[in-house]
Amino acid sequence: MKKVSLLFGIHMHQPVDNFSKSVDEAIELCYAPFFETMAKYPDFKFALHCSGWLLDQIKQRHPKIFKNMKKLTKSGSIEWVSAGYYEPVLSSIPSRDRVAQITKLNDYITKNLKAEPKGLWLTERVWESSLVPDLHVSGIKYAVVDDYHFLSSGFDAKEMDGYYITEESGKDLALFPISKSLRYALPFFSVKRAIDAILDCKKGENSAAIIFDDAEKFGLWPETHEWVYSGGWLESFVEAVLQNEHIKTQHYSNYLENNRPKAIAYLNNTSYFEMGEWSLKSEQTLELEKLKERVGDSYFDEVGVTFIKGGIWKNFFVKYHESNYLHKRMLSHSITQEKLKKSAIESLYKLQTNDVFWHGVFGGLYLPNLRDNAYTYLLEIERSLAKKKITYKIEDIDKDGYDELKVLTPVLSLVFSSRFGGQLIEFGSLESLFNWQNTLMRRKEAYHEKILNPKESLYTESEGEDEIATIHAQSVIDETLKDELIYDWHPKHSFIDHFSPNRYTLERFKRASFHEVGDFANQPFELDENSLTFTRKGGIYLEKKYPATLKKAYSFDDDTVSLKLTCKSSYEHKLYYGCEFNIHLAHPHLATFNGKNIEDGLEFEALKEFEIIDTFTQKKLILSFNRICEGAAFTLKTISQSESGFERVSQQVSLIFFVEFTKELELDITLGVKNV
Repeated sequence: MKKVSLLFGIHMHQPVDNFSKSVDEAIELCYAPFFETMAKYPDFKFALHCSGWLLDQIKQRHPKIFKNMKKLTKSGSIEWVSAGYYEPVLSSIPSRDRVAQITKLNDYITKNLKAEPKGLWLTERVWESSLVPDLHVSGIKYAVVDDYHFLSSGFDAKEMDGYYITEESGKDLALFPISKSLRYALPFFSVKRAIDAILDCKKGENSAAIIFDDAEKFGLWPETHEWVYSGGWLESFVEAVLQNEHIKTQHYSNYLENNRPKAIAYLNNTSYFEMGEWSLKSEQTLELEKLKERVGDSYFDEVGVTFIKGGIWKNFFVKYHESNYLHKRMLSHSITQEKLKKSAIESLYKLQTNDVFWHGVFGGLYLPNLRDNAYTYLLEIERSLAKKKITYKIEDIDKDGYDELKVLTPVLSLVFSSRFGGQLIEFGSLESLFNWQNTLMRRKEAYHEKILNPKESLYTESEGEDEIATIHAQSVIDETLKDELIYDWHPKHSFIDHFSPNRYTLERFKRASFHEVGDFANQPFELDENSLTFTRKGGIYLEKKYPATLKKAYSFDDDTVSLKLTCKSSYEHKLYYGCEFNIHLAHPHLATFNGKNIEDGLEFEALKEFEIIDTFTQKKLILSFNRICEGAAFTLKTISQSESGFERVSQQVSLIFFVEFTKELELDITLGVKNV
C-alpha cells in the first residue's frame, strides 16, 4: 500500500494593531506552545502562513517563538506560504496593491527566514479567477482553497486528493482543495480518529490528504488549549503521524513538483460555505438555512452543494453600507496613490486588512476597535494630504450613484452624503486620528433568531470523550438581549432631519418608535456645488402629503462645521423638528454630556449649547444653536455574535435636539472641536 501524502498547513493572523492583550493571549495559549511542540519534531513537514504584521510582532516581542520558526525552517520542516502582508482579501484591492502586498511579505520572509514562498494562503479563501495573473507576477505557483470551491463548481468529492490547474489569460496556477472533513477533525477528534480521517483521504495512487487551517484552533478556540497541549493531543498526533507507515508528511511545493495535476479547473467566485451564508441579508440567510434543512444533510453534501449556495464575499459591501463606505474610501486613495508619501502608502496597505470589512462568527465590522484602527490609517492618509487652507471635493466616493461633499481642513476630515439627507458621514480628527462618525445601524442579523426564538438546546456537546466541540457548535443565549433588539430604519449619521407632531421622548427616540411624518431622514438631497447647499423638495405626511422644502447650507472653519437650515412647509399646524446626531466614542460611559454621564439616558430642556467631553481623544465637541432647544441622549447598543457568544456593543451615543415650529423654520447649528 502506497503512502498518502499529508499536506499539513496552518495559518496565523491577528488584525493589524489588535489589542495587545488579545495578541498576548494568542501567543500564550496557541502560538508559543505550538512551535515549542513542533520544534521537538523536525521531521514533521508542514506549511506555515503568518500575516506580516503578526510575524513582525513575534520577531520583535517574542524572540523565542521566532527562533523556533527559524530553527524549523532551517531544518526543512517549515515551508513558508505567502499572502498580502497585512492580510487583505486580495479580490477586494486593486491589482498593483495585490502584487505590492504579496511582494512585501515575500521579501520579509526571504530576508528574515531565508526562505522563498511559492504558495499562497488565500485570505478567507475568497477566490476570484482575476487573481491569477497577479499571483503569477508575484512568483506564486500554487494556492490553497476549500474543497467546497470545487464541489460548488461541479467537481466530484472523490477527486479531492490532489491538485488542479487553473488559468486566466494564459497564466496558470495550481489549486489545492482543503479537505472539509480534515478541517472538522483536526484537532477536535481523538488522535486515532484523526489518523483515520487522514487515511480516508487516500482515493488512489499518489493521493494527498490536504489540510490548511487556522492555527488558533490549536489552543485559542474554546477548550482547545487544554485538549491540544495539557491533554497532549498535538504531541500524540505528530508522533502517530511520523510512526504511521501509510502516511508521509510533505510540503505542498514538493508534492506539486513530483505529481501531475488531476485536471484543469475553473472555479466559481466563492469562499467557504459559511461565508456565503453570512454575506447574505438576514432574511435570505434564514431561508437558506431552511432550504438546507428541507433537502437534508446527506443530499446537500452529495448533490446540493453544487446548487445550493449563498452570496459572494463582496456582498458584505451591499449588506453593510458602513463597510462599503470604508472600502471605497480606501479605493479612492489607492487609485491616486502616486500623490501619497511612503508612510501614507503603508497606512493604505494597513487599511486594506480584511477583518473590518465583514462579519461572521468572529465579530468583524461590529468590533469598534477594528473600525477605529481602520479609520486611524485612513486619517493618517488624510493628514498627509491636508493643507493650511480648507479644500473641497465633490465625487461619488461610495459608488452609490450620489455625490459626497468631502471637506479637508487643517484639523478635520469631513464627508457629507447627498444620498442620505445631506448628513455628516465622516467626522475625523487629524490630530487624534479618531472618527467620531464611526457608527453602525442597529440592524437585524440572522443569528438574532436564536435570541428571539431560542431552541431547547443551542449548545452541541461533544459526541464522546474522544472529541471536543468546534466553535461553530457553541452559542450562549442571554434572555435580557431580547429587549435590546431594536432596528433602525435609517443610517446613524449626524445632522439627520426628523419631523413629528409630537415631542421626542427619550424612550421613543431610543426605540425608534416616534411618529415620523417627514421624508428627509433617509432620502436623497440635491447638492449645489457652488453654495455647498443640500436641498430636498419633500413632504410632511399626515392625513395627506403637505409639500415641504428643506435646505441645508454648510460652511466651515478649521475646527467648526456650521449649518444654516431652513424649512418651508404648507402644513399650517404645529410640528417638532428634530436634528439627530450619532457620535462614536471609545469610552462613552467615561465621557460627559453637559457635565453628566450618559448612564441609562438623559433628557435636556432649554438648551442653546451642548458639550461632550471625550476623555479618550482629550477633545471637546460643542454643539451650539441660535434658539432654545430640548434634547435627549442615550447609548446605542448593537447586538453582535462573536466566538464567545452574543455581545452588546455600545460605543456610540445617539442625541436628538428638537424645536417647535409652524410652517417655517430657520435654525443655525454649529459643531466645533476644541482641546480639553
